[in-house]
Amino acid sequence: MSKVVRQEELIRTDWTLDEVREIYHQPFNDLLFQAHSIHRQFFDPNHVQLSTLLSIKTGACPEDCKYCPQSGRFNTGLQKEKLMRIEAVLDKAKQAKESGATRFCMGAAWRNPNDRDLGEVIEMIKGVKALGMESCVTLGMLTDEQANALAEAGLDYYNHNIDTSPEFYGDIITTRTFSDRLDTLDSVQKAGINVCSGGIVGMGETSVDRASFLHQLAILPVHPGSVPINLLVKVKGTPLDSVEDLDPLEYVRTVAAARILMPKAHVRISAGRMQMSDELHALAYFAGANSIFLGETLLTTPLPEEEADYQLFNRLGIQPEPVEVHPEDSGDTALFYNAAG
Repeated sequence: MSKVVRQEELIRTDWTLDEVREIYHQPFNDLLFQAHSIHRQFFDPNHVQLSTLLSIKTGACPEDCKYCPQSGRFNTGLQKEKLMRIEAVLDKAKQAKESGATRFCMGAAWRNPNDRDLGEVIEMIKGVKALGMESCVTLGMLTDEQANALAEAGLDYYNHNIDTSPEFYGDIITTRTFSDRLDTLDSVQKAGINVCSGGIVGMGETSVDRASFLHQLAILPVHPGSVPINLLVKVKGTPLDSVEDLDPLEYVRTVAAARILMPKAHVRISAGRMQMSDELHALAYFAGANSIFLGETLLTTPLPEEEADYQLFNRLGIQPEPVEVHPEDSGDTALFYNAAG
């Protein structure tokens, strides 16, 4: 007779790397069964959280991340743009809400924000919150003071990916260290903001690297609330534009292992969805993925058309996840589905 494991026993931050490797490399069917079983204990398996990510400041980033078309060091043909006006951003947020998104994420291609630009982003956050949506930003590295200012503005999530394993990190980025990434996550968590942190697979790393990357997230003092698992989008002009394609089943392994290690997190199918089949999407949902980005682009790379996502949802019996909102003008709490659901 199998033992029933309580939810609190499944949430651990003391994983060893050997344990994570054992989880990741177990037979595929066993991995999926374990991941799906845990997923059902924490989430409705037929709900997927919908987000939209907007690039509010594009290009000319001083970093040298080899995967990124926004790096000023690579010739990718990307047009540089200044920080968007607040009104324009909020118009995009309204459109995202009408399309079914419950979280609106804003990304700026900065190494770190200056205080003037941060003030404008704070006004964007307040405007998104007033729409009844969850807010998320990704702005690069933060100081403790900047993280506290974002918390005071009501920011729900801060995205700061660790990208890959500590061992492989130096092969991908040299302009900031792996420790820099962890320092920003520490500042965000100390400020009381939910962390959104994941990485990219398919950059030439090994399966050992993928296990190590997940281990780093799973031993954070508090697990990330969202874990985006990006599949590399090979952009011409970047140093990774001709790297060998990742076996799709390795992508599913990464999603499944993330679900087991971080049971309460929303595991997000993020960049790379254009090159994923419906069958791969469906398998990733079964493995524990329960969040995606909607919209025309993910920062600067394309996403599937929204209608295609909703058609697949209908075929799979999936609905958009409801979100708990706290209206600014009352003390009421409500659950709602957006219109496109």
